[in-house]
Amino acid sequence: MNTHALSDFLEFSAEVAAARAAGQPIVALESTIISHGMPYPQNVQTAREVEQIIRAGGAVPATIAVLGGKIRIGLSEAELELLGQSPEAMKVSRRDLPYVIATGRIGATTVAATMICAALAGIRVFVTGGIGGVHRGAETSFDISADLQELARTSVAVVCAGAKSILDIGLTLEYLETQGVPVLAIGQDNFAAFYTPDSGFKADFRIDDADQQARFLQTKWALGLAGGVVISNPVPETDAMPRAEIDAITEQALREAAAQGISGKSVTPYLLARIKALTEGRSLTTNIALVKHNARAGARLALALGR
Repeated sequence: MNTHALSDFLEFSAEVAAARAAGQPIVALESTIISHGMPYPQNVQTAREVEQIIRAGGAVPATIAVLGGKIRIGLSEAELELLGQSPEAMKVSRRDLPYVIATGRIGATTVAATMICAALAGIRVFVTGGIGGVHRGAETSFDISADLQELARTSVAVVCAGAKSILDIGLTLEYLETQGVPVLAIGQDNFAAFYTPDSGFKADFRIDDADQQARFLQTKWALGLAGGVVISNPVPETDAMPRAEIDAITEQALREAAAQGISGKSVTPYLLARIKALTEGRSLTTNIALVKHNARAGARLALALGR
């Protein structure tokens, strides 16, 4: 039988390899946001700017994707461009990783898959836009993002602007509580709602300071409590969308998706694109702002963990 070592599947960029050798803090970034989360060319432009923010914060960015049968930890400019312009790029979660690697397809990693790949690479901090969660109507559809199960089992801190507002945020938090996943909030007591700072639901703990966040993570993992931590970093008020407006638009987009029979992993890209159209592009501006804001918080946390 052909046995592969884990190292056979991981390939580090020169920048990330050098950072690992030097013991520098590294921040993982997902690639679904590039392939499925934003239109071209804003997707590639944002990816580059987010990487630059992490470098400016004193850490090294590692954008993760699957290319040529390898999990790539850190991408070149050309590879970011390829992901941003490849409609055939697969949206890869836990179940899809073996298929995409084995077949050599282009794979853009979701929150769940990026957590797995970051953990394999020894990276403890991951920055994204918003986590997946329990979809509205999940009591009949059973549509629950694999991100939540991954948070229960994979020991990576996920810095996000809360959960996407298209989800049932109350049920998402209930599910995380059941799975023992702590939800930390920065700058406020409540959990964030992606396009708006406040979901109306409380987070478990408010910890504003990066050193204290790092102490929390180290304590959790030292106790043998495996699994991730959600760090909710609300979009700045100046970049947020009015809550009543985004709620109404989300409801409309959800009705349209249901009418068209859109389901499964196609739902989120459809809703994000529809919300962008209905807000005349303002939701995309907010999306870009919140990812950059998360990158700053992620760099601070990675530095603190390194200390």
